[in-house]
Amino acid sequence: MLKERIENYKWLEEDRQSKLMVYITGDRPGMETQIATDVLDYFSEHLDKINKVPKISLLLYTRGGDTMAAWSLVNLIRQFCDEFEVIIPSKARSSGTIISLGADKIMMTKQATLGPIDPSLNSPLNPQNPQVPQNPQARIPVSVESIQGFFELAKQELKLKNEDNLKDVLLSLSEKVHPLVLGNVYRSRTQIQMVARKLLQKQLGADQKEKIDKIVAFLCSDSGSHDYAIYRNEARDELGLTVEKPNDEQYQKLKEIFEDIRNELKLLSPFNVNIELGNEVKVKYSCRRVLIESIEGGTHVYLSEGELTKTTQTINQHPPLPPIVRSTIENQMNFESWKYEENN
Repeated sequence: MLKERIENYKWLEEDRQSKLMVYITGDRPGMETQIATDVLDYFSEHLDKINKVPKISLLLYTRGGDTMAAWSLVNLIRQFCDEFEVIIPSKARSSGTIISLGADKIMMTKQATLGPIDPSLNSPLNPQNPQVPQNPQARIPVSVESIQGFFELAKQELKLKNEDNLKDVLLSLSEKVHPLVLGNVYRSRTQIQMVARKLLQKQLGADQKEKIDKIVAFLCSDSGSHDYAIYRNEARDELGLTVEKPNDEQYQKLKEIFEDIRNELKLLSPFNVNIELGNEVKVKYSCRRVLIESIEGGTHVYLSEGELTKTTQTINQHPPLPPIVRSTIENQMNFESWKYEENN
């Protein structure tokens, strides 16, 4: 419940001697969301109400999103505080990890994970997805590090050192992946490394070049997979990030906050139109998908609302064949945007 959650926010603010902001991008199956630039305006509203303070804590849950939105969010928050920390109760993957790199300190629970920051590009020029032949617009995301891995395979495993051979590899690849996509892959790889280095300089210090290079290399490619989970001990002891472990009381408060939000956003319950309808012919639904929350600024929630309608068609066949009954479900969306709610 929101009332109990706010009380936990107040406790956490007093305990951390900071002002708390909460940013949750929901990963409910069928209603997934990501970090995007549209949150910057709403964060600004909260930060204007908080005003300039010594310290801001961001409680973060996300599976990732737009790299430059994460970069902009870190820089925006830092305009309003001298010290910035990120608190991770569960997941802060991909662009969520980028936000964490820009903090002075990261508090991670035992379940919390960071992840690699190698991006995947989505564009209309990407290769068509063969698994969705009924939708010619469906495209396969192109992983930046997968392209790099392809060239490393050619050079290291296949021993293709000759320049002409490598040109042939590039030409072969460009037949499968549009040249403009390959160009954007290179630009994105360079950009994300630059962003990670700049953010880590704030956490570790500009003089820690060797350490920063090691962290960037691991997060961008050496981890081997975008799904690789980085738990607290590895983040602190092996990567060398500034990570703090919550004490028992802090852990309990963070657990209560996250479980309450997880239930509110139904993160463990896939959005299934058949389940939503049940035995009804028509039903309205409302899905809360993203939360930006603070004590001073209230709640900004991203909502998707609509109406599901089941229609049944009976096709008669020549006897003795039985009639064929076909059901279709129409999803009529009538609202999808941000909504403001006061904390009362």
